[in-house]
Amino acid sequence: MKKEESSTPRYVNKEGLHEHEIIETYQAGIALLGPEIKSLRNKQTVSFKDSFVRIENQEAFLYNLYIAPYKYATIKPPDPLRTKKLLLHKREILRLLGKSKEKGYTIIPISLYFNKSGKAKVDIALVKGKKLYDKRREMKEKDLKREIEREYKGKVKL
Repeated sequence: MKKEESSTPRYVNKEGLHEHEIIETYQAGIALLGPEIKSLRNKQTVSFKDSFVRIENQEAFLYNLYIAPYKYATIKPPDPLRTKKLLLHKREILRLLGKSKEKGYTIIPISLYFNKSGKAKVDIALVKGKKLYDKRREMKEKDLKREIEREYKGKVKL
């Protein structure tokens, strides 16, 4: 039996996942304006390029997340790259703040989606940059796994 896919879009930061090694993940709410929510629900463009999370005054903010302007907005649409506030528990913010101050760690968004109750959520992760040889090894492992699956399917006939 197949799982029913939700009609709400899920946006994933593929480049960020390729470039970084995930240490910890957190689910955060995101404070968006009406036209931004409508834009997301209409499956318009979202870009995670160069987006990151910074903690200032014990509050988490998401920078450089591009959400395409809603074309039917009656009010002036907000800046697509505006800084967005993330909604996290205080202890999560303090933990992220402490970890992100260590050398080599940063916080990036991994995905943006709507939960079952219709609220916009962002998965953020504490990450460490991958070295070039790590990326090559990961690609090689994926290729080997793919080849093994092809051979296995070729030998088994139903």
